[in-house]
Amino acid sequence: MSEPFSENDCCFTRDGAWFRYRAAAVILKDGRVLMACNEADPYYYSVGGAVRAGETAEEAVVREVLEETGTRMEVDRLAFVHENFFEGSAGLTGLRCHEVALYFLMKVPEGFEPKGDSLSMHGAAEHMEWLPLDRFSSFRAYPEFFAAELPRLGPGIRHIVSRKH
Repeated sequence: MSEPFSENDCCFTRDGAWFRYRAAAVILKDGRVLMACNEADPYYYSVGGAVRAGETAEEAVVREVLEETGTRMEVDRLAFVHENFFEGSAGLTGLRCHEVALYFLMKVPEGFEPKGDSLSMHGAAEHMEWLPLDRFSSFRAYPEFFAAELPRLGPGIRHIVSRKH
């Protein structure tokens, strides 16, 4: 099986398991959160991606936001640490997945509108959509904790553990 990431990503597969260190963005505007989707997967997911070897999580999220939205944004602060355990799908089918993701609240520039012409980690064309926070749970969107946590986002850092096995 070929590995579903680049050789510089902080990810590996071993003994039927896949691990990834990920940096992701929380981009909020007018009661909505910016999410990505692609032509291959039937769900929305947060803007972000794998941290590369030698790169900080903050550097990774700034790079990922630029790649996926076409806009360079500054980090406001770390909002969530998410330990995510799930069964793989798409290029990860049959693998037990363990992802550690740092979610950074981003400073959204005035007049920001994303241009989405990036590719997912499996090479599918991606685009960006604004999902309303008050209806987030009605969408198939990940991370699911956004539905409860984003409307009550406070100044601290929240540690979230999700298990989908």
